[in-house]
Amino acid sequence: MHERTANLLGAASLAVTDVVLAGVPDTAGVSPSGAAALIVLAHDPELGVTELGRRVGLSQSAAARMVDGLQAAGLVERLPAAGRVVRVRPTPAGRAAARAMLAARDAPLARVLAGLDDGEREMLAALLGKLLGRLYDEIGDADVMCRLCDRTCCTDGAVCPVGEADRRARGAT
Repeated sequence: MHERTANLLGAASLAVTDVVLAGVPDTAGVSPSGAAALIVLAHDPELGVTELGRRVGLSQSAAARMVDGLQAAGLVERLPAAGRVVRVRPTPAGRAAARAMLAARDAPLARVLAGLDDGEREMLAALLGKLLGRLYDEIGDADVMCRLCDRTCCTDGAVCPVGEADRRARGAT
């Protein structure tokens, strides 16, 4: 029984990922990591290139190349260096692209959830919150886990399960 549940979760996870990422290149003409970078910067502007790379799962050199591409597309700009740290912030076009990508992400997810009634959605939300807390224990990095999240959606009138797990791990309540 548990093996089947794990298999179903794995298949659903990959299918949802495929559905979510399918529209990213069409929305802003960027890679999935470029999309994640824009969404991260929309929430937390003026990150250093190295930190931005860490949050989207790229090495410093790969992050620098990604930022080069985003800058060439007019989606981010580099700020004057403060010591060795080169900070990046989204341009107005980059912020608009991040909003468009979040909207493009929401549409297929809404279609996936359309087959569930309100009670089933509430039950799924509770189960996903529990799973995300457990995944945080595995991954240990809220910034990485939430790199494609619409953060206001998870915090307006609710408690983000990843943020809650992060606070618990850091000893804060």
